[in-house]
Amino acid sequence: MASKPKIACLPNGPYSLSDEGGAQVTRSSGETFATTGKASLCRCGGSSSKPFCDGTHRKKGFRDDNTADPAKNKRIAYAGKRITIFDNRAVCAHAGHCTDGLAAVFRHHDTPWIEPDGAAVNEIVAVIKKCPSGALSYAIEGIEARPPQRAPKVTVTDNGPYEVAGGIELEGVQFGDGAPRGHYTLCRCGASKNKPFCDGSHWDAKFRDP
Repeated sequence: MASKPKIACLPNGPYSLSDEGGAQVTRSSGETFATTGKASLCRCGGSSSKPFCDGTHRKKGFRDDNTADPAKNKRIAYAGKRITIFDNRAVCAHAGHCTDGLAAVFRHHDTPWIEPDGAAVNEIVAVIKKCPSGALSYAIEGIEARPPQRAPKVTVTDNGPYEVAGGIELEGVQFGDGAPRGHYTLCRCGASKNKPFCDGSHWDAKFRDP
């Protein structure tokens, strides 16, 4: 019986992916990396063999401390006529699928920033299902939807985080309020305050890969 894929955050070091069950590591382009059931993935941002670790974290003195404000780690509900949208900003990786895909609902510069009646329910659901970090979720007529089911996969996004999906277990890490365990985004630029999770700091850090 194949083991369940897992990711461990090595102290001040890389992510250790262990899997004998076929979880894929790919680029956004679809390029698949060959692994042998185990891989060390860079999270300091400095490896010359990204996405794999080459030991640069030791030279850089990389630290994996989480310095995010815990008071911001809360899920807020935005109730509409049929749909309630849940959002935890502390978990957001700022991928932009929501604000770019449905600006009438996810209003980047307005307060409140979510208008749950700004579009048809099916349009909102389609956009929320694209959220890689798990910051967004929803309930329809009071019944909270289950997280989307996906195949086990680690996507190495261009100039951004690792998008992890398919129930790959993240060992020994406390998740954000209301955040799903089945999909999440992991920092790989080394600059996130909410380590090991991505908080969008790769934008300010001008992280580049490939």
